[in-house]
Amino acid sequence: MSATFTRPEYRYRRRARRLIFCTANLVAAVSIIFGVIGVSSANAAPSSVTLTAAGSTFDQPFFTLAFYHYKQQTKTTVNYASIGSGGGQQQFESNIVNFGASDVPMFAADIAKATGGTVVQVPIDMGGEAISYNLYGIQGGLHMTGPVLAKIYLGQITNWDDPALKKLNPKVTLPNEPITVVHRADGSGTTYAFTNYLTEVSPTWSAKVGDGKTVAWPVGVGGQGNEGVAGVVADTPGAIGYVELDYALVNHFTYCEMLNPAGKWVSPTIKTTAAEAALHPQVSAQDFSITDLKAPDTKAGKELGKIAYPISTYSWVLVYKHQKSATTGAAIVDLLQWMTHAGQKYAGQLDYVPLPTAVQAVAQQTIEQIDGPDGKPLLTPALAAKFAKTA
Repeated sequence: MSATFTRPEYRYRRRARRLIFCTANLVAAVSIIFGVIGVSSANAAPSSVTLTAAGSTFDQPFFTLAFYHYKQQTKTTVNYASIGSGGGQQQFESNIVNFGASDVPMFAADIAKATGGTVVQVPIDMGGEAISYNLYGIQGGLHMTGPVLAKIYLGQITNWDDPALKKLNPKVTLPNEPITVVHRADGSGTTYAFTNYLTEVSPTWSAKVGDGKTVAWPVGVGGQGNEGVAGVVADTPGAIGYVELDYALVNHFTYCEMLNPAGKWVSPTIKTTAAEAALHPQVSAQDFSITDLKAPDTKAGKELGKIAYPISTYSWVLVYKHQKSATTGAAIVDLLQWMTHAGQKYAGQLDYVPLPTAVQAVAQQTIEQIDGPDGKPLLTPALAAKFAKTA
């Protein structure tokens, strides 16, 4: 049984075709030129370069679309393995891939394992996590609070007609149907953001489970990647799970309206997650959480707080500061500068939030730290200016 559709079906069919088209082209490109490395300088686009990367499934829709369009402009192919933030970090730490991607930055203990030298972490996109459910005949926008969601994931609320859910949704006839909790089976930055939110809203969750890329789930069924969680939710009547917003849209899911700190019911959209981002303009790899429980006390903050969606996260690209190959290093720097500026329009097309100006500045300052074999920065002023104009 599929979940109830809540928006015009043609939009999702078009979106799905677009993603399939981009994926097919990306795979074909990798098959044709995998392993072919051209000659490049830091100032000119290489004739043919293949980069390898692995990590976040949260990023995969944006990366697929962006990498496809970037290849059309530069002939640079990115072979990206969407294996989850944990797996991506491990491959990056072992220097197996040119860069990794994670929805939570590497911590000091992780960085200490990195075999390729000093690590820099670049903010690459931002989006909301939808709390999706599969209930026949129930429209989207079911009301949910953080404490009640925590009780569901703790196994304390097990049925959809539980009094706590009925109280939140007095106008909805909830079925007498068991709740199937769905979570990630792999190490995941998406899980970190989700469990970090539950830790903030529920003292019981904080004491018993806590936050992390992997946790000891009290109940539930695991899915590999955002794709796996989406698949289980779609195929399981009564299921509830957390997925990056685009996965919910592509799969026609219904999803919850969450009660935010300002006491407003909000759905994950570009507007509501952008409001959450605006409330936290000074993010960095050391101060990255945008989860909070306090309504802002300034006039502007209060206005943003009314529409801010509380389960949102930035994602990060993990790169070694010192690149041993000038060709590979230049290709990485060119790609990241494009993705954090001109390429952000493709993030917006897939319901991610394009990086705010302040965070784009953080990204560029980080990219400027990457140097080549000669110790000189690979991001030239000309390249920085070129993409800044199209940001």
